[in-house]
Amino acid sequence: MIVWGGSDASPELNTGGRYDPDADTWLTTSLTDAPSSRVKHTAIWTGSRRIIWGGSSSQFTSYLNTGGVYNPVTDGWSPTSFPAATFSGRV
Repeated sequence: MIVWGGSDASPELNTGGRYDPDADTWLTTSLTDAPSSRVKHTAIWTGSRRIIWGGSSSQFTSYLNTGGVYNPVTDGWSPTSFPAATFSGRV
């Protein structure tokens, strides 16, 4: 299981963890090239990568059209953004 982002009251977070059920341990995810902090983002698992996209930041005053792809094997992030992607509505 991989978790990332969210809020611990204030401000929003850009940290995460990965759980190893065989060892019953948590490890932190790398912060290098991780997406900016955010809440209410979309996160999906592709079968080999965790993709984080969108959400809001700064106390819900701005919506984001950026994200990142996390590789748990290398513990690395690849930044991704789609300048043509826009959001016009509530998260």
